[in-house]
Amino acid sequence: MRKIILLLLLMVGVLHLPAVAQDRRVTGKVTSAEDGNVLPGVSVQIKGTTRGTQTDAEGNYSISVPSTATTLVFSFVGTTAQEVVIGNRSQINVALTNDSRALSEVVVVGYGTQQRRDLTGSQASISGKDIANLPVQTFETALQGRTPGVQITQGSGKLGTALQIRVRGAASISAGNEPLYVLDGIPITSQDLNTTDNEQFSPLADIDPNDIESIEILKDASASAIYGSRASNGVVLITTKRGKAGRTNVQVGYYTGISNPTRVREFLNGPQYLELFKESLTNAGIDPNDPNDGFPGYGLDPNSTVNSDWSGAAFRQGTINQANFAINGGSEKTRFNLSGATNKQIGFIIGNNFQRNNVRLNLDHTVSDKFSLGASIAFARTNNKKVPGDNAFSNPIQLNALPPIQPIYDPNDPTGYNRQTLYYNNLVELNNASNYARTYRTFGNLFGQYQLLPGLTFRSEYGFDVLNLQEEIFQGRVTEDGAPTGYGYQAQTRSNNWTANNTFSYLRTFGGVHSIDALAGITYQEQNVQTVSATARNFPNDKFQELASASQKTDASSTETGFSLVSYLARVNYKFRDRYLIGLSGRIDGSSRFGLNNRYGFFPAISAGWILSDEPFIKNTVPSLSLLKLRASYGVTGNSEIANFASRGLYGTINYADQVGIRPSQVANADLRWEQSTQLDIGLEFGFLNNRINGQIDFYNKVTNDLLLNQPQPAINGFTTIARNIGSLRNRGVEFSITSQNLTKALRWSTNFNISFNRNLVTKLNVSPIRANSRFLSYVTEGQPLGIFYGKKYVGVDPQTGDALYQGADGNPTADYAAAPEMFVGNPNPDFTGGLTNNFSFKGFDLSFLLQGVYGNDIYNTAAIYQSVNGDYFDNQTVDQLNRWQKPGDITNVPRAVFGGGNGTGVSSRWVQDGSFLRVKTVSFGYNLPSALLRKISVQSARVYVSALNLFTFTNYTGYDPEVNTQYANGSNQTANIALGHDFYTPPQARTFTVGINLGF
Repeated sequence: MRKIILLLLLMVGVLHLPAVAQDRRVTGKVTSAEDGNVLPGVSVQIKGTTRGTQTDAEGNYSISVPSTATTLVFSFVGTTAQEVVIGNRSQINVALTNDSRALSEVVVVGYGTQQRRDLTGSQASISGKDIANLPVQTFETALQGRTPGVQITQGSGKLGTALQIRVRGAASISAGNEPLYVLDGIPITSQDLNTTDNEQFSPLADIDPNDIESIEILKDASASAIYGSRASNGVVLITTKRGKAGRTNVQVGYYTGISNPTRVREFLNGPQYLELFKESLTNAGIDPNDPNDGFPGYGLDPNSTVNSDWSGAAFRQGTINQANFAINGGSEKTRFNLSGATNKQIGFIIGNNFQRNNVRLNLDHTVSDKFSLGASIAFARTNNKKVPGDNAFSNPIQLNALPPIQPIYDPNDPTGYNRQTLYYNNLVELNNASNYARTYRTFGNLFGQYQLLPGLTFRSEYGFDVLNLQEEIFQGRVTEDGAPTGYGYQAQTRSNNWTANNTFSYLRTFGGVHSIDALAGITYQEQNVQTVSATARNFPNDKFQELASASQKTDASSTETGFSLVSYLARVNYKFRDRYLIGLSGRIDGSSRFGLNNRYGFFPAISAGWILSDEPFIKNTVPSLSLLKLRASYGVTGNSEIANFASRGLYGTINYADQVGIRPSQVANADLRWEQSTQLDIGLEFGFLNNRINGQIDFYNKVTNDLLLNQPQPAINGFTTIARNIGSLRNRGVEFSITSQNLTKALRWSTNFNISFNRNLVTKLNVSPIRANSRFLSYVTEGQPLGIFYGKKYVGVDPQTGDALYQGADGNPTADYAAAPEMFVGNPNPDFTGGLTNNFSFKGFDLSFLLQGVYGNDIYNTAAIYQSVNGDYFDNQTVDQLNRWQKPGDITNVPRAVFGGGNGTGVSSRWVQDGSFLRVKTVSFGYNLPSALLRKISVQSARVYVSALNLFTFTNYTGYDPEVNTQYANGSNQTANIALGHDFYTPPQARTFTVGINLGF
């Protein structure tokens, strides 16, 4: 027995020896080669694995190294990564030098990658790290203020709402102005498919920001022309995270927080309301107590002591929670990245909720030295509980119109709410109505790549984007739209979008001085969208909400549409002596959307670059200069974002007396062609002091010709519009950005600043000026920017009579609204936009904040014609209306209150205000726990943090939020493109506070 025990102990000891020998500890210190100061937070990683650690506040590190490991990799922001052979050493000290070639990082370009140093086009890069863990539903929100030349407008505080993105200005009147989105090389669906209203919700909310490795925004023709007919509005390339060879690495994260509106407007309270409207009625010759014309005549009590906060009732404290994970690793042969998340938000707008569950798997496998393949698959389920549109009485923001002298609640009403209000008390809908949009989304991508000859590679990939949208609305019998027997609506929309790319790429260097990077290929894309919908009324009671339960199926409909696009593309980049750069690209697109006579279009581009800092006469003269590159490009891109059958002659059905017939519904135009934008770009990139300071400046001129426009026609022939190419417009501007490493010692501080100036001008319009809407001030007219405000100019109040005054035809004030001519009264396009980011780190602590600014744009508060109109009707008023004219000699901008008198109520510049703002967009403060402590609990990394989104907003705009664009304007592409800067009961954005933790194992 003793021998057996000894034998077992010996075996255990033998087995233990390799385990002991397998790992040994290496320690050391990392300093700056420039000044010898210690560097905290340096990444120390075993090459070929994901095992690693970070230096502490004193620059020290300690890492367990297996016997098979040969090399340690030391990397830090702003320095050159250094590889050190381990050998038999147990202590390795390293001095890192500043990276003078930071711009040589590899970046994603159209259909490939390229060193940033060799780029001859203009594109902006955003790292996935910059947008991770932000409490946003859609990643575009996280890009605001970070990218020069890209104006991103949130527009509304509703959850999941679509953003308006303009790359170097709006380039179209009737076609789309949004950029093309490409996910891992595959164009995806980015247009809202909802059928219920004009509210635009973003299909991009189905993409988890934490899955994103990088985002590249292609801005000039050289960068984007490889996408041809869809590149006039810019291209957004989204690359997701992929696996890396090495030990399996696990990361988990969680954050939770609260949200509130950035601003709540102040309306009249009960006593103020009675004061203003009693005066308004009296001035109109009406007794406020008259049961027919006064307060009682409208169901209001002139003696009410109620003081309800109706505007505040639209809001609540929202909450947000997100949990996410990521597992990546693999071998040199097979690499994987598996990630997933669940995001749930209860919005600060009553009745508004959002939830997304998603999972993604990216796989890469190297079959041989020549052959590799990969696959990506992602699933997302998004559930958006929507609130009604801005123009609906059931929109919670429209509660601010209700008189404060009426109570919100009624204990005697079955709903618990007062339903005897002047307008609809839409709080009733909280428990008696629902509006859901449920999206089921699948992104997929398969590719294979084979090296045919040295430098020559063939790549074939197939990608798909399948989107299923299920919409369900139910209005109970006590609601405004559901009375008296209930109303139900359901719709199912399916979008199948697939793409096949086949490309050859060639990369070779000759004689050590000539380098060629070439690409040629063919792509094909097809999309099919089908919608089936039905409505019903007369439900037995509100517990039965499926359409099958209703006795009256009032309507049913089905539609189908689609398009196809075949393309031939080529690109050649030539480099001589590593500093002279030339690029050529071209794409031929054939689209089903355009006329038979213009089915195909050609979109070429040429660019050149000169890295002057590598020239001996500059390198020896300015030793502090680390980069100076001059580049220029010129090219043509197109815009194909119009209706799928805009060029066709179409027929529709017509019903009469239970008989059905057909009739023509659209005039054909076989000559309809692409809008074409020609763009010239001249850029200068620079870097100083080993690249501690670097930046770039761009000058561009983009001219769009053959503008697509739904031209109005006389209705006598049965058609009111026809799609034609009419007119041109121009965007001209300057972009500047600079990044600096201000402090590089124990306390590290870096800054990024960007600013952009764009001037938009309609240079030719072969039709009469176009007005967006009778309530809006927006116009399109030759010689003015797109969406210019054009209307009657309000000039104040007559101090003797209290009458509203407008600028007359002779330039003098007039009280006759009809006699006042329309003129330029504002511009919704900003003079400039910008952003400022600062990042600090010290001994494991980190702090960052981003400022976003927009200056020089005007906003028209369309809703003010009801809520800021000196008591013209019983809608509650903003508190500034108490400053109304009351007696001769009063100097004020608010006319005399006359109930129903129309004194100053006409559409005019009275409610045009400066929309400039400066916003503290994001603030984040975090702490990385010491690695020595984490090793004791087998954790590689741990960071705890607190963050804030939309913390402060500085503006003179008196509405809810200066970053606004009412969804009410989205009736068509044309209206949305023209009606810029309008506010119509549009909710503000959310101010969000979160606390979170990220763990690595």
